[in-house]
Amino acid sequence: MKIVKTFVLIPFSILLIATSINMFLGPYHVAAGGVSGIGILMEEFLGINRSFIVMFLNIIMLVLAFQFLGRKVFLNILLGSILLPIFLYIVPEYQLLNDQMLSVISGSVIFGTGVAILYRIDASSGGTTIPPMVFKKYFNLNPSIGLLVTDLTIVVFNIFIFGMDSFFLAILSLIITSIVMSYLETAFHQRKLIMIRSYEHLEEIKKGVQSLVGREVTLLNVSDNLSSNNDNMLMLVASQQQYKKIVKLVDSIDSKAMIIVNRASEVHGVSFSYYSA
Repeated sequence: MKIVKTFVLIPFSILLIATSINMFLGPYHVAAGGVSGIGILMEEFLGINRSFIVMFLNIIMLVLAFQFLGRKVFLNILLGSILLPIFLYIVPEYQLLNDQMLSVISGSVIFGTGVAILYRIDASSGGTTIPPMVFKKYFNLNPSIGLLVTDLTIVVFNIFIFGMDSFFLAILSLIITSIVMSYLETAFHQRKLIMIRSYEHLEEIKKGVQSLVGREVTLLNVSDNLSSNNDNMLMLVASQQQYKKIVKLVDSIDSKAMIIVNRASEVHGVSFSYYSA
């Protein structure tokens, strides 16, 4: 599984990022942070292909990561750091869309998707994510603040290289990218909060559900509003795939059982992993 993540998801994510830069953001001179943004700016200023600039910067960042953050972080960012400039060189620099705003929006969504996948598998394309991590380790500075300051500094340089329009488009790109990443992060972790009530077959359902999900479920004591009869209800958190199997299981045992389902975007605590399937 680790090999699949490394050799399939990382190249795919980097390809998305390179495509967003060369076909959507770069053609309209939008440098929205990161080493890719620096590459777009320096390409215009120095006339050097952005892929070479990104390669040079990523090599420096790899050295910093190895020196200050250790072998594990170095290995996590190694493949992405090498592939990004290669893909930036391979993917043609082509203006795919004629509408500037649509191109920036589309490119930002694609960019955010690529970065979100990398974060999901604990990988990175290197670049400007490294200095904030170093400052976090040695000076206890919040890495998100350091990354934001770095990206905003790069965005400001749009004014001097490309003009005010590119500056505001770069800010828009950063906002869209952040929204997409936040949404995908939540989507990856979404779970179903399920409550099941059966008057005659609850114990049988409990055993079946526990066997299905591979862990204990919570038993709640409930009572009817119009009577003093006490009863029990099952509560558990399950993935989308498990939810479908649970509903099928409950229906097969008691077709009259009541099932209440809510969306749970985050789950923390003993006996349940945030990343469990």
